[in-house]
Amino acid sequence: MVKTQIQLPEHLYRETKRIAAEYEMSFAEVVRRSLERTVPAYPKKGATGWQPPEPRDLGQRCAVDEDELRLLANEPNYLPRRLRRKAR
Repeated sequence: MVKTQIQLPEHLYRETKRIAAEYEMSFAEVVRRSLERTVPAYPKKGATGWQPPEPRDLGQRCAVDEDELRLLANEPNYLPRRLRRKAR
C-alpha cells in the first residue's frame, strides 16, 4: 500500500465520512472502493480498448425495405405487407 495525502471539498469529505460510518468501513476503504470503480472508466489514452465483435451474417428471412422497417419499429399495430396477403 502507498500512503498519500489528498485535499477534498468539505461536502465530499463529510459525505465520505457518513458512508464510512453507516457501512462500518474506514474512510480509506471508502476511498479505495470508489477509486476501484472509477479507474476502469478512464482507459489509458491511445489504448485501443474494447472493440465490438465482428458481425456475423445470420441470414435474412425476408426482404424489408427501410420504410417498412421504420413502420414496424414505430407502429405497434402495423402488419407487414407479406402477412397482410395471408390474412385475406
